[in-house]
Parts: sequence; C-alpha cells; structure tokens
Amino acid sequence: MNKSILYLLLFTSLLAAPACKQDNEKAREEFRQRRGAVEQNTPETTAPPEDPTRPDVVPRDKTEAVPETEAPTVPGDRVVGVKDGDTFELLRNGQTITVRLLGVDTPEKNQAYGQRAKQFASDLAFGKNVRLIEGNKDRYGRTVGTIILPDGRSLNEELVREGFAWHYTAYSKDKTLANLEADARRFKRGLWQDPNPVAPWDFRKQKPAPVDNSKAPVPAGASKRQVYLCDSSGSSVYHYSTNCSVLKRCKEQVITVTEAEAIRQHNRRADKSCSPK
Repeated sequence: MNKSILYLLLFTSLLAAPACKQDNEKAREEFRQRRGAVEQNTPETTAPPEDPTRPDVVPRDKTEAVPETEAPTVPGDRVVGVKDGDTFELLRNGQTITVRLLGVDTPEKNQAYGQRAKQFASDLAFGKNVRLIEGNKDRYGRTVGTIILPDGRSLNEELVREGFAWHYTAYSKDKTLANLEADARRFKRGLWQDPNPVAPWDFRKQKPAPVDNSKAPVPAGASKRQVYLCDSSGSSVYHYSTNCSVLKRCKEQVITVTEAEAIRQHNRRADKSCSPK
C-alpha cells in the first residue's frame, strides 16, 4: 500500500516539472519586459545646451591686483592774455584775473628785450591750462603768484633762467631765482648779452625828455573842435568823445579842451581807437 502511494507521488511530480519550468520562464520574460518599459519611460539627465551668444564665465583670480581708481583730471586756469613778460590774464570759472609773476621783473615793452621777453612767455604759456600758486595782491589789485606750466616747470624760473627777467630782489629773497640769474649772467643769456643792461625798476624811473609841441601842426578846425583828456600823468592821448572806452577807464578828472590845445599845450596825440569816422 505504501509503495503504491510512493509511486503515485513520484509519477505526479514528474508530470508537473515541465509545467513549472514553463511558468518560471514566462515569469522571467514578463519581468524583462516590465524593466524595459520602465527604462524607456525614465528621462535621461543631460546637460543643458550651451548658448553661443553667452560669454564664457572665467573664474576670477583672487590673487590678481585690482587697479586703483584714477584721480580725476582737474583743469587748471587757462592763460588767455599776455600783457608783457611778467603780467598775464587767466580765465578761471568764467572770470578773468590778472596775474603778476612773483619775484621776477621783465624789461618794459619799450625797453630792450621787452618784446622778446613777452614773446618767450607767450610761447610757453598762452592758450594753455596752468596751475597758479597764489600769493598776495599788489596795489593795482593784481594777483601775485607763481605760474606752473603743464610740464611742471615754473614760468617765473624759466624767464630768469633764459635771461628774459631779473630776480626782483626788492620783493623776493628766493635763492633759486638768485642762482638762476647768476647763471644767466655768467653764460650771457638773453638780456645779459647787453654790456650795460638796465634793470626794469630803474628804467621806469627814467623820465622822457620833454617834447615841445608849441609849434606842432594841427588838423584843420582843431582850434574850434572840442576834445577830452584824462588829467593823468600816465595818459598821452586825447579823445573825440566821452564814450571812448579808454577814457571811460580814467580814474582822474576828465577835462575839455580844444584839439589844438590838446596837441600844443598838453603834448597829446589823438586816440586812434575812437577817432571820428
């Protein structure tokens, strides 16, 4: 009986083995299919496309020196006029100021080397932006100071160095100016070529010889025509109108005389800037 049951169980297992093998293979195939479907539905992680118009970002080297901010350029005073070798007009903030150079004295315009000194100063400074080191003001209201040229040189010193100015010792004890004048004298630069140069302050003290115009010729109608004089020793002209710009600057009394008197008694000549048409 037992043997019969044992043979029956063995026979049954042999029949079921192929069916189990088929079921396992079917299960594995279904698993592979499901895994493939999952992988197809999972999006791949890809790098974003590069923008060709966007510049490459280069990491900053922290050891690189950062340039310092440059100081703004401050324009100086512009030289707009050269009256003579040591007197200038500067334009500052829309206003004109008259500057007299400190410590130097150039020859007068009607003195030897006067025009050459003016031209030398004009070549160095006219139309340029300069720096003014201000001092005091003189009795004429002019600013006394030192003009520094765009290249850093002192105009005061250059005039003395090249023999176009004297060291004005009455108002300056500057040793640099004194040494520059000594060198200019030694090497006979500029006015020092003259065997007997006259200092400007001495030249200004010289009085011109009196002129006798008592018999000078006068224009027709001069004995009746009225003209106007500035009663100042520094004036040498007469004016046909009180509206003349030169006469308006007169700080003394304005007197009225005939044209003949202006010529013969006051030794005046006609102001050509406002002559009658």
